[in-house]
Amino acid sequence: MSNELLTPDYIFESSWEVCNMVGGIYTVLSSRAKTLQSAFPDKIIFIGPDVWKEKQCPYFREEAALYAEWQWTAREQGLKVRVGRWTVPGEPVAVLVDFTPYYDQKNEIYGWLWENFGVDSLHSYGDYDEASMFSYAAGLVAESLYNYINAQNVIYHANEWMCGLGALYLNKKVPQIATIFTTHATSIGRSIAGNQKPLYDYLFAYNGDQMAGELNMQSKHSIEKQTAHYVDCFTTVSDITARECLELLDKPVDMVLPNGFDDSFVPKGPAYGRKRKLARRRLLQVAGALLGEDLSDDIIIVSTSGRYEFRNKGIDVFVEAMNRLLRDRDLQRQVVAFIEVPGWVGEPRKDLRERLSSGLPYDTPLEVPMITHWLHNMGHDNVLNMMKFYDMHNRRDDKVKVVFLPCYLDGNDGILNLSYYDVVLGNDLCIYPSYYEPWGYTPLEAVAFKVPCITTDLAGFGLWANKVFGHTGELQDGVKVIHRTDYNYSEVADIIKDTVAEYSHFTAKQAEACRQKASQLSKKALWSEFIQYYYEAYDVALRRRNQRLGGR
Repeated sequence: MSNELLTPDYIFESSWEVCNMVGGIYTVLSSRAKTLQSAFPDKIIFIGPDVWKEKQCPYFREEAALYAEWQWTAREQGLKVRVGRWTVPGEPVAVLVDFTPYYDQKNEIYGWLWENFGVDSLHSYGDYDEASMFSYAAGLVAESLYNYINAQNVIYHANEWMCGLGALYLNKKVPQIATIFTTHATSIGRSIAGNQKPLYDYLFAYNGDQMAGELNMQSKHSIEKQTAHYVDCFTTVSDITARECLELLDKPVDMVLPNGFDDSFVPKGPAYGRKRKLARRRLLQVAGALLGEDLSDDIIIVSTSGRYEFRNKGIDVFVEAMNRLLRDRDLQRQVVAFIEVPGWVGEPRKDLRERLSSGLPYDTPLEVPMITHWLHNMGHDNVLNMMKFYDMHNRRDDKVKVVFLPCYLDGNDGILNLSYYDVVLGNDLCIYPSYYEPWGYTPLEAVAFKVPCITTDLAGFGLWANKVFGHTGELQDGVKVIHRTDYNYSEVADIIKDTVAEYSHFTAKQAEACRQKASQLSKKALWSEFIQYYYEAYDVALRRRNQRLGGR
């Protein structure tokens, strides 16, 4: 076998999050785009759902001249597509496809899927149909593009179970295309963890098919499992999820593709200092207006953020740790802790907006002084209920105040009005005590912005950091990695409490050294370092394709 890697002529990559910001996969693809676009100029084509229709998509710029001839051909074939560029660094080509016409053929498509690959779509509900129709449409787009460009080595890269159907379609209809499937988290693993079941101690004993039946996940699990078995190259994002794939999908991964980061938008030099000052001032202004206090800049600002998965993301342990920190005699400075997870948000608080815009001093807290936006489900919100249970009401003499920011930080939330990346650098410490976290972009983003963080070894990023350090990460390394199991919730909360208390003793020099270590680690997780794994996956897929077609 030649040592030279086989290189694709074209890469078609499909995901529900192409030009559609939903979660972490958007960050994976959009930050990697620049690196791939440099290596394969306009030969990397992203395929996403046209969920925008007549509305303007904020992440996409249509270009009628791009692949103009193919656009005409595609329309002749009945494909409703828009071609343009994804407006992220690198501006790669993107094709958005309207998948709604395929609902009429849904039963025939599912029947074909069952006959050819044994995929059980009978138990489908929720977003299964929507994702499957998009995936089918994406497969048709890839087939049409492949026939148009007439290139030899073409890769189709499907992300998550939502894109499995398209990969299986191409496997059967266009076997000349090499297929890659990446599961960023197994649907059944996430479901086991989210349903309060112990995932890790019993992983060896779980049967994925049986658990799918128990948790009403048969269809998603089925498409994910069959795609993993049939594609040319099956991948995931971390060693911890690779174990999950082996046990729950009965298929070892061919490659682990860790998630990198593009730090081109991290402010440099004096701009960084200015933005950090602005973020701190704004965060303390908002918290001060809510609490009716004038907060000094000496306060330690900590935060947790991500998707609102109360247990999986460790939001429960974060609240627990802050509650214990309230009574910790070792804590030297005041702490304001922000929980930045999008809840079922109603509207920004008018009373808080009025205070912020008046500029007048105030010395009484607002009603419910722990939340910045009203929620539709105030009485049933996990964060608010846990704080209420622990009698955490942000009293004036409390050394630790907790503020819930339950909205997407897009710069237009009505209260903070800063984007997430402009907020994150205002922190002294970021805390992500995840129970289920296949990779973990939030800690990687934090260290890229020179903010030390606390994470766990149940997060792919935490495991990777330990590997780089050659030991379990400590705060002085820039990343504190806590050993977390199915059952040591209380111990994790104590370690977080002790770590924040330890940080409160740091001198300015120690804090700066810690920030520099965090930044140094982030440089080892840039896409320029991790893209090599993708090139190897492309090689694996193309060689398997050759074997399938009877070549060498």
